[in-house]
Amino acid sequence: MCGINGIIHLKSQGNFESQVRKMNLALAHRGPDDEGIFSEDGIALGHRRLSIIDLSSAGHQPMKYANDRYTIVYNGELYNFKEIKSEMTEVSFHTNTDTEVILAAFVKWGEDCLRHFNGMFAFAIFDKKKQSLFIARDRLGIKPLYFSTIDGNVIFSSEIRALLSSGMIARKMDLNSLDDYLHYQTVHAPKTIIENVQLLMPGHFMLIENGAIEMKCWWKPTINKNEIIPDYKSVCKDVRQLLRDAVERRLVADVPFGAFLSGGIDSSAIVGLMSEVASSPVNTFSITFDDSEFSEAVYANQIAEKFKTIHHEIKLKPEDFLNDLPNALDAMDHPSGDGPNTYVVAKATKNAGVTMALSGLGGDELFCGYDIFKRSAELERKKWLNSVPRSLRNVAGNILKKKKPGVAGEKKAVILGMEKINFASFYPISRQVLLKEQIGKIRYSKFEDSNVVAEMLRSIDKEILGEDFLMSRVSIAEITTYMQNILLRDTDQMSMAHALEVRVPFLDYKLVEYVLNLPDEMKYPITTKKLLVDAVSDLLPSEIVNRPKMGFTFPWKNWMKNELRNFCETRISELGKREPFNAKGLNELWNSFLNDDPKVTWSRIWPLVVLSHWLEKNDIN
Repeated sequence: MCGINGIIHLKSQGNFESQVRKMNLALAHRGPDDEGIFSEDGIALGHRRLSIIDLSSAGHQPMKYANDRYTIVYNGELYNFKEIKSEMTEVSFHTNTDTEVILAAFVKWGEDCLRHFNGMFAFAIFDKKKQSLFIARDRLGIKPLYFSTIDGNVIFSSEIRALLSSGMIARKMDLNSLDDYLHYQTVHAPKTIIENVQLLMPGHFMLIENGAIEMKCWWKPTINKNEIIPDYKSVCKDVRQLLRDAVERRLVADVPFGAFLSGGIDSSAIVGLMSEVASSPVNTFSITFDDSEFSEAVYANQIAEKFKTIHHEIKLKPEDFLNDLPNALDAMDHPSGDGPNTYVVAKATKNAGVTMALSGLGGDELFCGYDIFKRSAELERKKWLNSVPRSLRNVAGNILKKKKPGVAGEKKAVILGMEKINFASFYPISRQVLLKEQIGKIRYSKFEDSNVVAEMLRSIDKEILGEDFLMSRVSIAEITTYMQNILLRDTDQMSMAHALEVRVPFLDYKLVEYVLNLPDEMKYPITTKKLLVDAVSDLLPSEIVNRPKMGFTFPWKNWMKNELRNFCETRISELGKREPFNAKGLNELWNSFLNDDPKVTWSRIWPLVVLSHWLEKNDIN
């Protein structure tokens, strides 16, 4: 796992070595083991290395290939590189790295090499003969790749902060993206919070050649209804094998490894399968709290004992978190309403001598673990609401808000008042943090209620129709919005802040494609994540399966009203001094939270605190 960056001029020559050196310095935390620069007229590539496979100097990057015609900078892990390597008997390999395999595969198959890869990656390959640059990102977007086109140059990096450190990009907030952030506590790709900086979409590649930029999608999550579906027992067997294979692939490393363990279904299944295939006891890590309401210690300890892991319990007190919070926020490469939890557990994991860890991220999205799956199905059964006049539905919504005040009631009222109630209109509201009315009160400038998630959902609905695959539509919506733009982004930036690589077996593309092609009757969560539980039932004690879902979270509400109150108030106040924010509206929102207004929970406030801190820290105008 590493950090990569580079600059290429589209039409003429130029020397960019000094800028790329600055970018490398900004990525030092991602790759403390080695650094490299490649530079010639019109292009410069930079790399910071975290050694995971082939720890020798043979893995130095930028790596050259084929008489120095090709040069690569690469961030990620190719889990099937040994299989690909064995297929290319005509090639004489000089290293044991997956980097060299990617180069050889690109030379042999061109852009089609991507379809041979199973892994997480973002890489750039320069072809000296063609003077072209090929940049690609993995299927699920596990590894990030940011870029900008400015003054005839294309500049790219693993992190926004490295782009800004080049001195070539204005530190200016994108006001259109700000609306997206206020709605969803993130900015959805390809946009970012910075004007003129984009995120290469998952499953896409970019080819820069002859002064032109070509962008192409090479993979996306979808379903093929024509496939023959086996019986349920066979499906459970297939799921278990696919997940076991995914775990086994991700244990290939030349460094100590471990796993995050919350004691939930997903992480417990991963730890159980790791124990089956690993040759030594697994290191597991979990966070515990003094506040028993939020502590999952009893469940994590049960799994650790069952599989005889070397368990590390990270006991957290409010003062511990308060002391580490500025560091966690400083580690954010892009503002987000989530992330500090990953920072804390990643820090402890790295301090224990572990360089690579497996995570259960993706299990909820793939196996219907969120409430949104059941709510979407319930909505489909209420299509008759569309036959009720909209005016009457609005009246019903207002009554509902008064009867059940709170976030859920507000959202239901909005949905009832929609022109047409269906999944494509319902889902964007379900994931919103601040609603339109709330945003209007904290902004001075004209608020355009454009909705990126709604646009994405319309695209999904065009491609995936039919009542038998509603669960897959919800999965794809979750994967392409919340998971890719919050969970994966936060996991990358917070783990790499400690030079810790995190691998996610649930996002093995073979498992993802298989599960997305299963009809609702196979996946509907009659009980929590029924298909996954049935597939790995031998690994999960009943106490784990039937435990209440807590999520991997901190007691934010308590902290923000007590230990973190001054911190939050200061950030809210500072945000109010910035355009286009309304200080009075922000203060009213904060006071509503302090007064336990059910419409203003902690999760509505925290993203504003984070945004304020991030803008100030990174000197954004």
